[in-house]
This record gives sequence, structure tokens and C-alpha cells, in this order.
Amino acid sequence: MHIRIAAVLLVCVGVSATSQQPMVGYTAANASHERELEANAIKRPSPTSASVHSKQLSSETHVAGTPAQARTRDYVIAQMKKWGIETEVRAYDVWMPHPTSVRVARVSPQPKELALAEPAIAEDPTSKLSQYPTVNGYSGEGDVTAEVVYVNYGLIEDYAQLDSMHVSVKGKIAIARYGRSYRGIKAREAEKHGAVGLLIYSDPQDDGFVAGDVYPDGPMRNSSGVQRGSILNPDGDPSTPGYGSTAGVPRLTPDKMEISHIPVVPIGYGNAGELLKYVRGAGVPRGWQGGLPFHYHVGAGPVRARIAVKDDRGTKPLKPIYDTFGFVRGSEFPNELVIIGGHRDAWGPGAADNVSGTVSILEAARAVAEELKAGVRPKRTLVFATWDAEEWGLLGSTEFVEDDSLRLSRDAVAYFNQDVAAQGSRFSGGGSPSLRPMLRDVARVVADPNGNGSVYSEWRKASAVADTAEPQMGDPGGGSDFAGFYNHLGIPIAEWGFGGAGGVYHSQYDSYTWMTKFGDPGFQYHAAAARVGTAMMLRIANADILPYDYVEYAKTMRRYVAPIDRLVADHRWSAPTATLRASIDRLEREGVAFAAARDSALAGSVATATLQRTNRALLQVERSLIRPQGLRSRPWFRNLIYVADENNGYANMVLPSVNEAIRSNDEALTRTEIEDLASRFDRAAQALADARGALKAR
Repeated sequence: MHIRIAAVLLVCVGVSATSQQPMVGYTAANASHERELEANAIKRPSPTSASVHSKQLSSETHVAGTPAQARTRDYVIAQMKKWGIETEVRAYDVWMPHPTSVRVARVSPQPKELALAEPAIAEDPTSKLSQYPTVNGYSGEGDVTAEVVYVNYGLIEDYAQLDSMHVSVKGKIAIARYGRSYRGIKAREAEKHGAVGLLIYSDPQDDGFVAGDVYPDGPMRNSSGVQRGSILNPDGDPSTPGYGSTAGVPRLTPDKMEISHIPVVPIGYGNAGELLKYVRGAGVPRGWQGGLPFHYHVGAGPVRARIAVKDDRGTKPLKPIYDTFGFVRGSEFPNELVIIGGHRDAWGPGAADNVSGTVSILEAARAVAEELKAGVRPKRTLVFATWDAEEWGLLGSTEFVEDDSLRLSRDAVAYFNQDVAAQGSRFSGGGSPSLRPMLRDVARVVADPNGNGSVYSEWRKASAVADTAEPQMGDPGGGSDFAGFYNHLGIPIAEWGFGGAGGVYHSQYDSYTWMTKFGDPGFQYHAAAARVGTAMMLRIANADILPYDYVEYAKTMRRYVAPIDRLVADHRWSAPTATLRASIDRLEREGVAFAAARDSALAGSVATATLQRTNRALLQVERSLIRPQGLRSRPWFRNLIYVADENNGYANMVLPSVNEAIRSNDEALTRTEIEDLASRFDRAAQALADARGALKAR
């Protein structure tokens, strides 16, 4: 009760304190209306409603392609309709085999069949329900028996270390711990080095008892907890690369797909110990020792294991997936789209990942719908999306983006992503540098549920940044549903959420019970994430001129050039980085000039036609930084600013066309890529100049 009252009071105080400050992209009169609208709207997301949504959506395991997942579709659509929001469902048939059986056994010494399912916990009702088998998505089929080799995290450098020790995984079963890279890279490298199978486990040092008390006594992973997850490396349906999985389209056969061909199975650290404690050979290198209570060895053997995985690829490999949409049509610029989205599917009940994101979207939609009933309609069209099959490789969002790429490229103003919106109290955010100032501004007017200040002030406090600095923000390299919008099409994106300690990721224990005990007991942070989302949607939807910040964008880009200079110097190459710096400088100058012209124009009266021309030009700024043919390493990724590292998956790489050329040790290609990137920054600067010209021509 007291926290909720404090939250409402802080919203009012925050609006009053900032009422005299300019709102970027708004006339003074419209800014006043927007502040009032946001102050009203962000009171509407409710912890009580969030808890109801969470309990319903996490009531059972809902893996993509199952009837349970279809029930989450129906729930979301029913809520949207109840609130008077126009809805749509899009279905795609994707190549997504489900396992029919999985076995892991210790063959020798002391043969033992390993129990793979996660045991029920008395106080957690969903832990007693049907589970999805402990198989990594897109595992290969197979029945293999071989000696075991411990490969640490299964990184490229870990295999190099094994090579230096004259230890090979060829013909062996590799066992790797989760962490440090995407599991798909672990599978790729194991197969590349000749392993016949791969087991991946969560070491207690990383998210188990070494890190804290384990579930159900604490939030961390217990010995039976299993991290499921996909090992697909490309984004989207592997049978339709680069185009939507719609009816009648041509499909690749499995032998042509970029998928794993060896069985890959996740296990808990209790089962991992049943194998690792018998592994001998050399002791592990420094840094390879995990948290199990014995000294680790690399092997090979003498322990032998068996992995057997079967799936339905021979009988029913295609599964239907469903994306849902709620639309609030814009009053002045209905063709321009502001989209918020998050995935509905999970590997278990998914209370954190990603029921919390779905709940945030639902509560934001409800807030807007209530404003709509009060007669307030946004200027641009709002889209509230939930994606299917994200957990399998961003399938639902990718198929939508590929299916509707022309409209999105033309009309999408921004995409906001909600993936694990609340599983703790510590705020973080990120995305395109052009949208980071707006996210900070919105965080200033949303109360932190702890009652001590705004989300922004608590973010600053937790980040312990200097008075002259801002909290660090994440880069949109990939790994969630923003990838299709940003990495493929160049649409500006932002994301945010509240995090905390936890070890139930992708397990059956990511449940409503866990959430109510450890993640967000009062669902206050679910509501806070929705308040941020509500304000973000309204702020950009109602702006007279889209509030992108290309001064901050250019300053962020400039920081990335110095590391390139150092790498070039290390190679003793000659490369035109001065040209790249000059093009970024031009972008910043145009950003400054445009901001001045925008603010001057909005101090007076601007015709709607002028606003439309200006905003159309602004949409081309970041589109100018994509290359239609994509990266040389991965053509689907067309944005030349950020991408996930192809050799890690979780690490972001900045200016990837240049940095990948340097990594390939190709001086001529590096020069070409720097020149190409510089030309694209020049095009982005020209788009800003065009936007400024549109304003002057009013």
C-alpha cells in the first residue's frame, strides 16, 4: 500500500519538476499535453493485474509448437479484445523438430542411467506438471557412446588450449559448462573438432550453490536444474533463410540447413558430476576448475558415456507458430508504426523468460486502451506484439520481419523489446544510441517501486557513475527479438528491464512460485517495466518531430574508431581511418545543426506536410547504415554498426564489417570496409541534412 502511494506521488513530482524543461521533438503546447498524458497513463499499469497475467501465462510449460503455447496466444488476444484493441494473429509453419526421446548414461565405470528430468518441488505446483525433454533445440539425432573430454566452456580458445595439451575430442563426447558464449557456438565448435556428441551443464560456480542458496531455499540453480535452449546459430527458420515461412515457399532440405548434426543435451550439475568425477588425464588448466567438489581433469576418458536423441523430423518437422498483434491506429500519421514486442514461448513455465516481458506489454496496452476510451488517440499507430518461437532462434519475430520487410523498412519508427522485463529490482537499458536519451528521460518520470526516487535516479545510484557521466547502456548486437528490426532492417530499437540474481534460466523452476519468492514478489517491477513501456510508446508516437538524437549517436560511434586505430597499428597497416573519423564528424555536425533547426521550428508553427517530410527524411538516417548485401560473414545481418560476435554469440561486436576484416588478417579488405563504412556515415549525414532542408522549406 505505502509503496504504491509513494509511486504515484513520485510520478506527479517528477512531472512537475520537469514541466519547464523542453521535451525533444515537441512544441511547447504539445509537450504540456504529452506530460499530462504520460502522467495519467503511467499510473495505470498495476502490480495486481501483472500478477494475474503472470500466473495465467506461466501456469504450464509452453514450448513453441505445442498446444500449451497456442493457449498463450489465445490469452493475449482475449485480453486485447477485452480492452477494445484491434487484433491480428499471423501463423507461420517452421522447421522445428521436437524430441521424442532422450537418454544419457554412464557406460563405464559403474554403469548408470542418468535421471534427466527436473524433480518436482513440493511448494512449486508447476514443477509437478509435464516438462519438455532435456534436449537442446535443433540438436542432431543420434545414439553415440564414447569417452568423455571436458572442454571447459567450449570456446574456440578452449579447443586451442586442448590442442596444446595434445587432447582431441575427435570421436569423443565433449562436456562443456554453460557461460561465456552462446550454446550454439559450443555445439558448432564441438562438431567442428570432431566430437560425436555434446553435453552442456550449468556449473555450480556460475549459477548454483557457489553463487548463492539454491531453489527452493534461494534463487540459484539446484543440482537437478537444467538450462534448455536452442543451438541454432542463424536467426529464423533454417529451412527458409532470408524469407518468410509462408505457405508454398521453397524450403531447404535438412542436409542444406545450417543446423547441428550431433546430439546435444543439457544436464544439471548433479549429473555432470556423475561423469566428470571419473574423468582423468591431465589436470585442468588455470581457470578451468569449476565448483563441483573434486579436482577437474580434461580426459579423454576413462569414463565412457552414451547419448541417445530421437526427434520427429522424419514425421512432423514443421510446426505452426503464432505471432499476435494489437493495434491502436494513429490519428495523424497512421502509416508510421511504433512497435513494442516480446516473446511468449518458454522452455518451462517461463515466469521470468519471458512471461514478464509479455506482462509488461499487456499492461502497457491496457494503459493505452484506457486512455483511448478517455478520448486520447496517439498520432502514430501503436503495435503491441508478442512473438512465438524466440527461444528456438528468434523464429517468430524473424519470420514476421522477413514477411513484412517492405512495410517495416518504409514505416517503422522504432521497435521496443521486452525480454525478461522483471526478475529483480536493478534497472538496465540499451539499444540504438539515437534512442538512449529518450529512454533516460522516460526513466526520470517513472517511479522506482522502492519509493526512494525515479527509475533513473536509482539506476544512476546502482551504477555508481560520475556526475558527468550516464549509466552504461547495452548495444543491440543480437540475441533477442530486436535482431530482425535492427540488425536486418536498421530500425532504431530500445530495450529495458529489471534484473537480479537467479539460476532458474530455461528450467522448469522458472515459475510463478519462484517469481513470487525471489524475482519480483509484489510484481511492482513488472508494473514499472510496463510504465516505462507506456511512456516510451506515447513519447515517440506523439512527437511532432521524431526525437532521435544523432549527436549522441555520432559521439558513440567516435569511441569505436580508436580501437580500430590500435588494431591497424598492431598490424602495421595503412588504413583510411581518418576518412572514417571525418564522416562521423560530419554526422555529428549535421546532428547539431538539425537539432537547432528542429527546436527553432517547433518554437513556432509547422505545417503537417512539413512534419511528414521531415520525419520521412529522419527515417533514412539509420537505414543508410545498412548494407543490402549484408556482412561478408553473414549476409542476413545488414546493419554495419552492431552485431553479435560470430565466434561468441553473446558478445557484441561494433562496426563489424571493419572488425571482421581485421580479424581475418586482410589489409586490403580492411581498407575497403573502412571506406565503405565512411561512405555510409556520409549518407546518414546527408539524410539529416535532407531533414533539416525539409524544415527550412516549410
